[in-house]
Amino acid sequence: MTDSDVAISMFERIGGSATIDALVDRFYDRMDTLPEAKIIRAMHAGDLGLIRDVLKRYLTEWTGGPKLYSVERGHPRLRQRHIGFAIGDAERDAWLLCMRGALEETVTDAATRQDLDKALSGLADWMRNRQRS
Repeated sequence: MTDSDVAISMFERIGGSATIDALVDRFYDRMDTLPEAKIIRAMHAGDLGLIRDVLKRYLTEWTGGPKLYSVERGHPRLRQRHIGFAIGDAERDAWLLCMRGALEETVTDAATRQDLDKALSGLADWMRNRQRS
């Protein structure tokens, strides 16, 4: 088996924990300041510290890094965990606006950024639990 036979995880492709940390920090900084993100900012507690840590753990595991989320919180069950929030197209779009800006700032390789954006876009779309308006 050669090195090229071993799949490289998205976690490794983006640069590991340092990039996940920066990505999540830039995401929540954007959510906290962009007027277009008010709709999703209102769904969060005043202090974003705890949720930053949760998202860092989740994205680390989701991208193929160490299992930091499930060992502590169990199966993600993302839709179930978010069922109390009305998530439609506007909320999805606000989340993606923040995430895409954060990706631009933190993931330097364009192909990797595009692959991660595609995966995150699918995840965000799947999280909708309200009819399209």
